[in-house]
Amino acid sequence: MDGVVISGGEPTFQDDLDSLIKIFKDMGLKVRLDTNGTNPDKIEDLIQRELIDCIAMDIKAPLRDGKYNEVAGVLCSLSDLERSVKLIMESGLEYEFRTTVCPTFLTKADVVEIAQSIAGASRYILQSFRPTNCLDKAMFDVVPYTEDEIRDFAESARRFVKHCYVRGEEMKAFSCN
Repeated sequence: MDGVVISGGEPTFQDDLDSLIKIFKDMGLKVRLDTNGTNPDKIEDLIQRELIDCIAMDIKAPLRDGKYNEVAGVLCSLSDLERSVKLIMESGLEYEFRTTVCPTFLTKADVVEIAQSIAGASRYILQSFRPTNCLDKAMFDVVPYTEDEIRDFAESARRFVKHCYVRGEEMKAFSCN
């Protein structure tokens, strides 16, 4: 084992996150943080203190009023999310942004809008929604987009993010996997 991934819930709101990371770093392990981007102060702190080696941020929807909160299912500060995107892109760390594409919530146009909001990012991954382990039982009946549809979304997003892939087809050269 040469690294660990810290994910959540949202790990940046855990009081003992720094202590946990320090344990892993003392063991010589690389640390990747998976975040939803709602706590940019903590993300900035972890980056500045060089406690993380890689970061992955979920972007659930276009960064616009109403839409993001609808998809996330909770109120989110768009300015916090935008700040997290900027911090991550300017961090010098290896990173990826990713979106789970569910037909109930997102269209191809939404995916393109997300890609526009992270234009110039090094990597954007689209993940197909899978109707398993859903808290909302109605989601079990949602028919996911086809592989071809998701690939088409990725192709359109590449106008803004050169390395946009469908999960499982992305380049393996990135160690953030």
